[in-house]
Amino acid sequence: MKSIKKFFKGVKKESKTVRWPDAKGLVKYSCITIVMLVFFGLFFYALDAIFSLLGGLF
Repeated sequence: MKSIKKFFKGVKKESKTVRWPDAKGLVKYSCITIVMLVFFGLFFYALDAIFSLLGGLF
């Protein structure tokens, strides 16, 4: 039981040191994340399509 209490005390202490982004930063990082998800989604889709075409040739 002591280790569980110690764990949650540590979590509470650590959560106080977290620096949360402001609204402008949150929007900026969210947009970057969405753009990267779309980019890598299209990239891997293109790779899959290329390998599918090459696989049909051999």
